[in-house]
Amino acid sequence: MPRHKRIDIPGAVHHVIVRGLDRQDIFLADTDRADFLARLEAALSDVGCRCYAWALLGNHFHLLIRTGERPLSDLMRKVLSGYAISFNRRHKRHGYLFQNRYKSILCQEEEYLLELVRYIHLNPLRAGIVKDMDELDRYPWSGHAVLLGRRQRSWQDRKEILVRFSDKKREAVFRYRQFVVDGMAMGRREELTGGGLRRSAGGWEGLRNLKRAGEYWRGDERILGDGNFVNRVLQAAEEKLTRREELKRQGWDLPRLVSEICGMLSVDPDDIWKKGRNNNLSHAKGLICYFGCRRLGLTGKELAGYFNISRPSVSQAIQRGERYAKENKIKLLN
Repeated sequence: MPRHKRIDIPGAVHHVIVRGLDRQDIFLADTDRADFLARLEAALSDVGCRCYAWALLGNHFHLLIRTGERPLSDLMRKVLSGYAISFNRRHKRHGYLFQNRYKSILCQEEEYLLELVRYIHLNPLRAGIVKDMDELDRYPWSGHAVLLGRRQRSWQDRKEILVRFSDKKREAVFRYRQFVVDGMAMGRREELTGGGLRRSAGGWEGLRNLKRAGEYWRGDERILGDGNFVNRVLQAAEEKLTRREELKRQGWDLPRLVSEICGMLSVDPDDIWKKGRNNNLSHAKGLICYFGCRRLGLTGKELAGYFNISRPSVSQAIQRGERYAKENKIKLLN
């Protein structure tokens, strides 16, 4: 069965779950965890995402991320590829470290943001890594201690979470901790970990209640939220896909994009594959990668193959192109 394309909407909140290949451990020592967090911090800053909650366990980790203009995949590629290479070198191993596709669920903010913060931060307790709340309060490898003010992680967004409990910092921390304590008795939250419509409705009982009330919701494995939210997200994704299809019907493809941008910057299209530090050539490649990815929906793999460069080089070119387009107010393919 073909897998669904990820849904990327600027400013959306995603619950990300990444597991080790064949459930093998991906963190063997504190040096691994520290290395992972350093890479996460750098990637968050570079890609323009915000992190609200996180937890590192033995063979998997959880993140709660709000994206910016750039897609979640840019963040995850930077974190996962670099960490895997570093981990393999450190532990003298070869091969894949992670399952080949991380799980990301786009979440309805008002309904689920705090629930997911609690769920993610209780994971070390549920997994038996810590024995009680006092140990969880001191546990250095999740965002819970950061929200309490016992650990410092400048890249974790404390303010947006705590302000939902109180405008006064001390009271907000107290109420947040009590909120987490109240969640201990809830166990594994089916509505936060199940699939599609069952998850959005609040588990099987929620589905039965909807049926009794004569309500019908649209479900999707990639989305956590009620039926109206799912519809809005899917509509936005479908509109984005429709715009790309319309551009293709108008004859926009990679060769035409190359021709238009090279003409705009007075670059010979035959030079586009040359390597060098020529500014106009560099700007042209950046714009082609940026508009090709963001407007035409071309993948990093496709652009890397076209230019005969690596995928990290494509990511860097997209960033250059985005900056150049904004600085020079270039609005192509709108």
